[in-house]
Parts: sequence; C-alpha cells; structure tokens
Amino acid sequence: MSNHPHIQYAPPALTEDEWATARWEDDGGPPRQPRPAPSAGEWLRISAALTERLPELADRDDVIVTCQPGTRSGAPAAFYPALAELEMDAAVFAPHAPATINPDRYGDEERYPAAWGALIHEAAHAAHSKWATPPPLRGTALDDAAQMLEESRAEHAHLARRPGDRRYLRACVSNLVLAEITADTPADPWQAAFAAGLILARRDAGILDADETEPLEQTVTPLLGGDLLATLADIWNAAHATADDDEQAMLAHAQAWCQALGADQRQPPPTGGSQGRGELAEAIGKAMGNVAANAATEQAITAAREARAQAKAEQAERARQCAKTAEKVFTPGARPYTPNKIKGRPPTSPITGTRTPTAAEKAAAGQLARALRAAAYRERVATVTASAAPPGRLSMRGALARDAQKAAGATPTALPWIHTQRRQAPSPPLRIAIAVDISGSMDAAAAPIASAAWILARATALTDPDSLAATVAYDRYLTAITAPGHTPTRVTQFDADGYGHSLAEATDALTAGLGLTQPGRGRLLVIASDGHYSQGEAIRAYDRIKTLTDAGCAVLWLAFAPDPTPLPRTTLLQLTDPAHAAAAIAKAATTAISTTQ
Repeated sequence: MSNHPHIQYAPPALTEDEWATARWEDDGGPPRQPRPAPSAGEWLRISAALTERLPELADRDDVIVTCQPGTRSGAPAAFYPALAELEMDAAVFAPHAPATINPDRYGDEERYPAAWGALIHEAAHAAHSKWATPPPLRGTALDDAAQMLEESRAEHAHLARRPGDRRYLRACVSNLVLAEITADTPADPWQAAFAAGLILARRDAGILDADETEPLEQTVTPLLGGDLLATLADIWNAAHATADDDEQAMLAHAQAWCQALGADQRQPPPTGGSQGRGELAEAIGKAMGNVAANAATEQAITAAREARAQAKAEQAERARQCAKTAEKVFTPGARPYTPNKIKGRPPTSPITGTRTPTAAEKAAAGQLARALRAAAYRERVATVTASAAPPGRLSMRGALARDAQKAAGATPTALPWIHTQRRQAPSPPLRIAIAVDISGSMDAAAAPIASAAWILARATALTDPDSLAATVAYDRYLTAITAPGHTPTRVTQFDADGYGHSLAEATDALTAGLGLTQPGRGRLLVIASDGHYSQGEAIRAYDRIKTLTDAGCAVLWLAFAPDPTPLPRTTLLQLTDPAHAAAAIAKAATTAISTTQ
C-alpha cells in the first residue's frame, strides 16, 4: 500500500519545532517560540472552522482538525484514531489563498470540492473505521490489503448516511488515489489488484461510474485474469457489507485477498520487477480524467439548474413588488405614491383638473381604435387533414399510390383525400401603458401628452371589451392618471414641474396593472420623456425595459424636446410639433402592436 496511509494508528513523530521546544524545556529555559509563517493565523482560523463543520460529516464532536502546509503523515489528509485528530495538507485547497477560504460559511465548500472531499473521506474514517490491524501484523501484506479494502468500505458506509456527499468524494479521488500509484509502480499482480481495489471498488461502492473506470478495468484484466478479478470483486463487495467494528471479518477479507494473489500474509507486501512501469498510473490517469470530465458536466448542469431557479425566484419577487406598487398607485382616491423615502411634506397631486374632449380628440380616438383593431387582427388558421375517403380534394398522387398498394396485395395506407379547414383566429386583447415624465423639462409637452393619453385610453376601450389602458405620471412620485379598466370620459390635465424620475417604479406599476409580461395580447408601453436622467435612474429603468422587451412587449419612446436621450431597447419617436402627437403615436402604436406576440 501507500507509504502514507490515511489512517495513522501510531501517534505522529515530533516535528523539528516540537523537538526544539522539548530541549528548551529540559534545559530549564523558557519555551522556544518558533517564528510563525505569514499565513499561519489564517490556517489556524481555517482549522477551527473545519473542526466546527466536522460533526455534521463524522457524526462525532470530539475530533480536532488541523490544516497547515505539509502533514506529519506525508499524506494529503490523514486521521489519527488514538488522538481523535484529523490533519489536512493546506495544498489540497490550492489555488485558493487562505484569506479567501471560509469553511464556516455554508456553501463555501463549493469553491474547493476536492479539498472538501478529502475532509469527508477522513470524516468517513472517523465515523466508520472502528477496527484496527493488530500491532504485530502492521506493515504486512495482510495489513496492506485490509487498509486498502477499508478505503472504499468507509466511503460506502458514509454515503449510506450522507448520499449528497458523493460529488465531493468523486472530486477528491485523484488527490487520494493517484498518490498511491505512481509512474514508478510496477504493473505486477499485487499492484494491479491494489489499483483495482482502490478504483473499481469505488465503482461498486457507488462513488464512481462504470464508464469512468473502464480504462483501468481494461488494463488490469489481462494482468490478473477475468476469474481472479471477479474473485477480488467478491472480496471488496463483501467488505462493503461488513460492520464498522468487525475487525475479524475485515482481517478475514484481507486474508482471502492475499490467498487469491498467492502472497504471504505475514510478510511485507510483494514488490514486482520493472515490467509495465507507468502502465497502471496511465490507466488511473485516464479514469480520473473521465471522472473530472463527468464532474464538470454535472457541475455545469447543476449551475444552470440553480441559475434558472434563482432567476425564477427573482422574477417572482419582482412580480410581488410590482403588484404592491400597482396597488398603491391605482387605488381609487390615493395620494401620489412615494416609491423611495423622501423627507419633507407629503407630495401634492400634479392633476389640475379635467375637461371635455374636443371633437378632434373624439375623432382621433375612433380612427386610432380602427387602426389598433387592424394591427391586432390575426389571419385565419388553416388545418389540413388527409383521409381515405371524401370530403376534400382528391390528390392524384395519393390515389395512384393507393391503387398500386391494392394491386400489390398490400394493405392500402395512402390517403388521397386532402381536406383544408379554416377558422378565424381571435384577435388578442390590447394592453396600452403610458408613462408620462412630469419633471420640469417636460412642461411644454404636458397638454399634448394629456390629450394623447385620453385618446389612447379611449381608443383601446373601443377596440375590444377585454382591452385595457392605463397612464401613470412620474417624477419623484407616481400619480395615476388613468387606472386599468377605467375608460375616462374627460381629459385629465396635469402640470409638469416636478423633480427626479421614477420611471422604473412607474413601469413596475403599469406592468403589474396591465400584465405587460404576459403573452397572448398586444402589449405596448409608451414613455413620454426627454430622457435626461441620472445614471442610477437610467440603469434601474433600463432593467425594467429589458424585461418587457424580452417578454415580447413593444416599448415606444416619445420625445418632444430636441436632443433626447432614449434608453436602449426602445423605438424613438421624436416630435417637433406637439399638435401632431396623437397622429404620430397612433401610427407608431399600430406598427409596434402588429409585431408583438
């Protein structure tokens, strides 16, 4: 077996610093204080954090974890049953800097799965390796076989308690196994069986997959023979079913292993010659490459699944926030809503009154309704079916094929009659949302926008009983001009003398109030603004616009002032004459709605 087994039954030898400290104490002098490494404090912190996490892995709380550069055992990780101590080489956490490693933070282990797998492997020994080779037999072939069988047996027992740890054990296999088989290892029967006991046994323990271990199986089968390999598989599978504290059974399995390979169990493990050096290491390397490739694929799938779940959760949370905003904005008789906390007096409504619509506005509403109805029109759906008998149109090719099948004595399968059925597809209802910028720079456009808002709302109601429109005025506050489902009979007038821009929150209210992200309807958001926003306001508004356009909602940016700065993903409509706003909006709206889904 390896020169550095993972279970160390004897206490570790004293280090150079420990010897120096002991000599100072024997001489009666003060204790020697070795100079700590620059990162020693970080590794002490990591050791304490790993110790805190170990009880959940090993199901015992008396084990101390020590993590530092280098180990006393020489192995990447090892467990000392007599001391109830687990040591890990800091190198297993590479390439992560110690200051960035936080095992006390649940989920941090995802960044270093191989190191966490090494901890789990030793935790499996701490929990399940409750037997020991008698001291007189240590270092013999019997001990070598017994300790090798214990590797997969402990992991198999651990997975029965914590099946979710499989991915971490898979990640650390190369760290724990490749160190046992090197390029200098001869490909003799004992070493071939040893490699099979480390890798193929983990396949049968449920840690590795059959396709991953195939390269090693193809290498050891000619060296051992199919019958001997099957015998060894029976032995390690019997070990997997052995109780944690059944020392006699484990030694019996090891004895059977030695007998199958013709090795003297009381002598040191046999050493082969120089034949086949590097052959086993190469086969294990290929197997570990397969494990790494499969693990990367599984990790990518898991990451994609988690990303989808997170996006779905964020979308649901956004929908809840939008619904709350819509409720506060569109509640009848509500004061202007303050989306962000602002100190000072409560806001006053920008609405200055209402007026009777002019004859021109009524005519424009009727014309726009006809245009919107035409834009939402869907062509008839044609369904084509084939049959063996009328009604329908006879296909000569199908008829000839059917006659040929009958003449050949075959069962006729050709369908020569083609029937086309056309049905009218219902036109989708409309959802028209208008967000009006009422900051001071929009004062000159207030009157034409008020007129356009009434025309759009009235026209939408005329197209279909299920169609809805709404208008929200925004500066730092949000004020409902037209609520969803309400068809105004009078034109609502308002002032544009506010400060700031809450376009993001206005879009939230309109999205929830009208269902702008839901397919199956013609959807349009009209933003009337010059676009002179702060960076934070623009970023938040663009996030909402991107969500709407991704969902298939058209966004029209209406600008009256020169040099507007519309946000991305919007269709700019720049007007120089406010008197022509209604006609221009109608044209752009019909174009946008006809392309929505």
